[in-house]
Parts: sequence; structure tokens; C-alpha cells
Amino acid sequence: MNDRKKRDWKLTVSFGLFMILFFVLIGRFAFIQVTGEVQGVDLQEWAKRQRTNYSELPASRGSIVDRNGMQLAQDITIYRLYAIVDEDYSPNPQTRINHVNDLEKTAKELAPIIGLEQSKVFSILQSAVEKDLFQVEFGREGSQLTREQKEEIEELGLPGIYFIEEAKRYYPNGIFASQVIGLAQANDDHQITGITGIEAQLDEYLSGEKGSISFQRDKYNTKLMNSNEVIVEAKDGYNVKLTIDQKIQTILEDAMSHVESIYQPERMTATVIDPKTGEILAMSNRPSYNPNDLGDVENWYNDIVSTPIEPGSTVKAFTIAAAIEEGLYNPDETFKSGSYKIDQIERPVTDWSQKWGSITYAEGFQRSSNVAMSKIVWDKLGPDRYLDYLRAFHFDQPTGIDLPREQAGTLLYRYPIEQLTTSFGQGSTMTPIQLVKAATALANDGKMMKPYVIKSITDPNTDEVILQKEPEVVGEPISKETADQVLQAMESVITSNVGTGRNIYNLGSYTVAGKTGTAQISGGATGYLEGRENYIFSFLGMAPSDDPKLIMYITVQKPKLSEQESGSAPVSYIFKHVMENGLHYLNIQPDKERESTVQKFEMPNWQEVSKDQLLTQLESYGIQPVIIGDGNQIVATNIESGKDVLSTQKLILMTDQPKMPDLTGWSVRTVNEFAQLADLDFEMIGSGFANQQSIPPKESIESGRYLFVEFSKDQ
Repeated sequence: MNDRKKRDWKLTVSFGLFMILFFVLIGRFAFIQVTGEVQGVDLQEWAKRQRTNYSELPASRGSIVDRNGMQLAQDITIYRLYAIVDEDYSPNPQTRINHVNDLEKTAKELAPIIGLEQSKVFSILQSAVEKDLFQVEFGREGSQLTREQKEEIEELGLPGIYFIEEAKRYYPNGIFASQVIGLAQANDDHQITGITGIEAQLDEYLSGEKGSISFQRDKYNTKLMNSNEVIVEAKDGYNVKLTIDQKIQTILEDAMSHVESIYQPERMTATVIDPKTGEILAMSNRPSYNPNDLGDVENWYNDIVSTPIEPGSTVKAFTIAAAIEEGLYNPDETFKSGSYKIDQIERPVTDWSQKWGSITYAEGFQRSSNVAMSKIVWDKLGPDRYLDYLRAFHFDQPTGIDLPREQAGTLLYRYPIEQLTTSFGQGSTMTPIQLVKAATALANDGKMMKPYVIKSITDPNTDEVILQKEPEVVGEPISKETADQVLQAMESVITSNVGTGRNIYNLGSYTVAGKTGTAQISGGATGYLEGRENYIFSFLGMAPSDDPKLIMYITVQKPKLSEQESGSAPVSYIFKHVMENGLHYLNIQPDKERESTVQKFEMPNWQEVSKDQLLTQLESYGIQPVIIGDGNQIVATNIESGKDVLSTQKLILMTDQPKMPDLTGWSVRTVNEFAQLADLDFEMIGSGFANQQSIPPKESIESGRYLFVEFSKDQ
């Protein structure tokens, strides 16, 4: 009886549970039918998605072009290979095979085209089949295929092999302005994204907006007759035009690469700017990189805007500009060169030579005297007033150039020693672009221009100009009269017989105003590195000198020099090569044909006077002769006694202990005259001005020795 009651109780409970479950299920079905949702998922939408084929329509990334519309960065089409290995993708294999049905044949024919071993391709396919995958890709080798590779594979007629069309960023000029243009690459989602330079700076403008296409399909991915197709058009990215000029930039890159291969410097920068507008026409760094083939990149940064340096003596142009503007600069006033000591500093400021004695401030600037600049700041301007000019030239702030990662230098100006060293470009730091910006005031009648690289941005979908840059005056630190006087002083650095730029930075067709720089590099035991190569050699040059159309600033850090070479050799090569060719390309009228004031003197009777007497007499005429050797007696000259000597003529005085001079910049005629005086077996090649010689400078020369000289018009 008890057993029966237990069975009845169990049946009752089981039936009750069943009924509860039944009503729950019925209720659930009813709820789903009424609401059309399961766990918040709309079943109709889910079914629609299952029947709908959706794909994105990629937007083309905007192009980057130079000022004349030449392509600098653009999208090119590449292809990604994939294989469908699922047999279900071939519903009618007797009619058509849509999947890879012969693994060995497919592997054998694909392998040589995509650059993979046959066994590797077979392994990829076989592994996909074993894992019951629908499709499989082939890694790096199967991506970024060219159109030629795609067509070659298509000609094989291999079932189950398909392609996805993609875009790749391509830079037609390789290393050209790499740190300016920057780099863009595809991310994990195969979306091209800017990483550095303009590509990163303007990524939101260049990227564009993807479109899409959707239609209903069957389970075999076949489009239905009534497919409800929806297309959303893609919007291509905006096109960016730069101020860079491809021709000038190419000339610059060639010169930089040449110097890099010969001198192997640690760092180099070069900038070419239009001083009237602030437009950057060329900008290059070394080390650089080829964005099409990266390899091991040593330097991603654009040092011109991102790396402050102690600029050295190029700052002296701005020091005398301040003094001239204040009416405190008398170029004919004399001072004692060599060293300068004030009570507030422990060690004196010194010049690079202690042999000049009492010289004028004009000569001090030409010789690049640190003492002259220190005295101007301390004795004439005063440190506070000089600081006002440094700020007026914006050395205390970034330029605002439209390039990423700009860093401003630092004015170290708290203590008297810092105030003195800043006057000649040591201690305080600045970026090359800060110095270039300040230099526009010297070349542009006192008006300082904001430098810029982006000229315009245009929407290719509508041809609407989104952004148009215009020249912007950002300061007027000096007057036109002061700027003209500074240019004259800078021109004398090139033309004066005592100028640090003489025979080095002359151009064949144009006059040059410039200032050389040799900056110490922080880091040595005494605060700076030591050794003849451990400097940043630089040059700030502009031409034509009376109304500059181009400014160029070059820095070369720690080049490997031969015993006979100075640090100006690699710098001058870049300047002369780029400036001369750049001005001709821009159709700037050469100005060396203009009339100049040439003075004429009678050559003294050098045989009847001592060497010192002769030099004193020639100096009174304003003539600085070239002295061959260290002897105390003059034994020959290229101009006979009593003959006329022009102030523009190179006068050669041969001593009784002749040594080889540096012939760089000498004309064919002058070198020939020297060879005759020294009785050398002279042979030459080329025309224009000397740039290479077989006998190193300062080496003793004997009668009859062979001398070979190469001449070039790039001067």
C-alpha cells in the first residue's frame, strides 16, 4: 500500500513538473512569436543579416603633391590572396568547382608566383581542410600582390583561388623628403593610417570615409533576383598640396646623399625657404629612410623641427642686427681681439685665433670673432636689451610650422657667461627652423615670415578648397635699413679676404650673403666634445645678396674629414650645388654681371722691400694676397712690379719655403699662374673653379712636381 502511494506521488510530481515545463515552453514560444526577439536579438533582423551579403567600399586615401602637382604620396592597388577549401561552396561540382579540390596542383602552381615553398603552400591548404575551415590566407607572401602577379595566377584557372583588392601607400620618389611627408601603412584592419609626418598630421583629412554595398543572397552566396541592393558611396580622402618643390627637393636630396656617402656624418639637415613668403621649398634630414622599403630606420624624427642644437656663429648675424637697429654698431670701430674677460665670469671668452690683434668690428664679424659679439652685448647693447631682440626674433618660442612634433630651443640666459655665449651661438639652443624663420627678417626688409609646408587641402569629391594657406608676417624685429646693412655685412663674409666664407661659398652666377658656424657639441669631460671633427658645421646663406630669393641653412654634425679638409667642405658642397641650381631653375636673374666698384693699384717693387713691408703696403690698398709657404722672403709673384693690381684680382706671393695652398674656388687662370710660379707640372680637367687637387694643402712642394686639378662650374 505504501509502495503504491509512493509511486502515485512520484507520478503526480513528475506530471506537475512536465506541465510546468510545457507551459513555460508554450509561453516562451508565444512570447517569441509576439515580440520576435530572443535574448534581445530581433529574429527578423538576424535572419535578414544571414541572408544579406554586406561588404565595405574602401575610400581612397588622399594624395600628397608638391607645389606643382607632382605626386609625392599616393594609393596604389594591391591584392590579397585567399583560398576557399570548403566543399559545400561547390553545390554542383559536376558543373562548376568553386573550392580548392586539388591541393597538390594548387600548391605547385601558386608557390613560385607568391614566393613560398611548394610544401609550405600545401601545408597551409591541408591544415585548413583538416580544421574544417571555410577559407584560408597565405600570410605576408600572399598579400600585397601586384596586378601582374594577380593576372598570372588568374591565368592558371585554379578553382577556389580568389583575391581581395586593397590599397597600399606608395611614395614615387623613395627617400625624397621622407621625414616631411611621413609614412602611412595599413593596420590590422587593412585600413591605411598615417604614422609620421604630414601623413600623421593630416590623417583625418587624408583618410576619407568608407562606403558599403549590401544585397540578399542564398546560402551559396549567389545574389537573389530581388536582392534589395543598397549602395552607400565611399568618399575619398582630401588631397594635400605642399609648398615643397620637387625639382629643388631632388637637387637637395642628391647633394645630401653625396655628402653622406663621402663624409658619413652623424646628422645632417638642410632647409630651403622663400624668405618673401615663408614657404618651405625643400627640407631634408640624414639619416633618413625610404618609406617604400623601410629596413632598419635610424631616425624617424624631422630634426629640423624636432631637435634643438647649439647653432654656433650663425647667430652672430642676429647679434649685429640688434646692435645696428639700436644705432650702436660702428663697423669701423676697433677692439682688441683674442680674449675678453669681465668680472662676473671665471674664464675669458676667446677667439678661435689669437693672432688678429686690434681689428675693426666689421673684420671681427668677417673673421667670426666671439670677442666682438661678447663686447657688443655686454659693452654696447647690454644683456637685457639683447634679450629683447632674441625674443623679437622668436628664439624663445616654437615657429608654429605645420609639421608634427615641433620643439623649441631654450635660451640659457640667467648668468653673465650664458648671456655672453648666447651672443655667438653657444649654450642656448634652437632648432634649424627657428633660425631659418628669424633669417627671413634679414632677407625680407625686416619682416619675419611664418614658415609653412602645407599650401592647400582640396576635396576631390567636390573640388572644393578646404584650406588655403597664405604668407603671414609674424614680426618685424628690425627695420629695412638694418636688414640691408646686415646683408652687406654677411656678403663681406664671402667676399672679404679675411672672411670665413671666402673661396668656399661663392656661387658662379650669384652674389651670396652668409654666415658660417662651427658649434661645439655638449657632452665632453669639460662640457663639450673635443677633436677637429666633433662639431656641428653650418652655414646660413642667401642669394642674391642684395635681394635674396632663397635662404638655405645647412648643418653637418661630426663628419669624417681628411687631414686636409675643413668642416666647411661638406656644408659648402650642399649649399653651392643646391643654391646655384635652385636659383637658375626659378629663373632668378644672375647678378654677378652687375657693375661693381673695382679699385686699381700699382704693384710695389717687391724685390726692394721686406716681406712685412710689402704686406703692410698691400694692406693699405685693401689687398689681401695669397702667401705661398712660411718663408721670410718673397721670391716670385704673379704680377710684376709696376703693373696694375685690381682689388678683385688674386695676388700670389711665393716665399722661399713654398707649401701647397688650398685651391678650392680658384679660377683656371689663377691656378695656372700659381703652377707657373711654383714650376709645377700642371694638368687639369673640367672648367669653372677648382674643387679637387692632387697635392694636399700645406704640403711642401718642389719644382717639377706633378699637380692635377679638377674644375667644376658648381661654385
